[in-house]
Amino acid sequence: NHSDFQTVPVDNTYREVVVHHNREFQRYALENGVYFGPVDDDEIERLQYMHMVFNMMFENRLLFPPIPRPRRILECGSGSASWAMEVAEQYPECEVIGLDIYPYPMPADLPANLDLQIDDLNSPSTFPSNYFDLVHSRMMVGGIHANRWQNYLNDMLRVLRPGGWCQMVEIYFNVQSDNGTLTANHALQVWSQNYMQSIQAYKDPRAPLRLQNWMTQAGFVEVESRLLSLPLSPWSNDIFSDHNGHLDPREREIGEANRANVHRLLSSIAVYPFTQALGMTLADVQLLVAQARSEADNPAFKAYFPVYVCIGRKPGGSRQRHSDSHKSHHPSKGGRHSDSRKRARH
Repeated sequence: NHSDFQTVPVDNTYREVVVHHNREFQRYALENGVYFGPVDDDEIERLQYMHMVFNMMFENRLLFPPIPRPRRILECGSGSASWAMEVAEQYPECEVIGLDIYPYPMPADLPANLDLQIDDLNSPSTFPSNYFDLVHSRMMVGGIHANRWQNYLNDMLRVLRPGGWCQMVEIYFNVQSDNGTLTANHALQVWSQNYMQSIQAYKDPRAPLRLQNWMTQAGFVEVESRLLSLPLSPWSNDIFSDHNGHLDPREREIGEANRANVHRLLSSIAVYPFTQALGMTLADVQLLVAQARSEADNPAFKAYFPVYVCIGRKPGGSRQRHSDSHKSHHPSKGGRHSDSRKRARH
């Protein structure tokens, strides 16, 4: 029973870490095929960077759907708890629950309305039905089992109150370039194909492309999806412009901020699966990562990750129709970024 979970000390099996190639991983996650990324201080710092990058992309909007006074919010895969803490501070009347498989060390000044719990999101949810106003799931592709996604969404639908919202954000870790310069032989493409292959026995690296369909199949209504581009570095000084031809300095800032995140993740999320699943040596991984980093920084490639943002509402519930259409939900303004016709290369 989750409601009295906080009175139970965290089982030490969740705290145990193992070291691979100088990075700390959660033993439970590796042994159960739950998650293959490290859980050390370097990775916590990277997750905080990534949260900052998302905040820039989403113009500091934490909740995309219209929820004027949320009472209960669930975050799946809270990690460093950056998002959960900000939401708890922004909505002090709201009870925020963050779930993660690993008990990350938390800052001493956690908001009183934030409760962090340890759970494997691959197991059926034990929360009561019709309970939350919003369920938030971000960067879970590396954690949810490939055959679990539809039940994961069914669980979210069940625990939401009628009229409640689901909000999902996922990076598709298949580096793209729209100008034809990035070929299959380039390190960024080799890294992408290796990453997708290395986790495929457990995970679905293409899940981001399917969120919208899965949400609809689960029974969500008013489902909307946006495809955004996350530049790997500040290359975007000549391509993003508004209708008057003015450059959008935000894109350059986002690329600048994302550079540190990308440099770290190209190594951190690859070390274990590349060496264990693909049998690469650490030296081979390090060489590939070094080459991929320099390509990521090269403005000629204009390399980016596709980011899929998806929201949907549980049917029912009383709610006010908001006068302007759904434009209000979206974390991106017009232009190239919100063009849902654009399709990532699979």
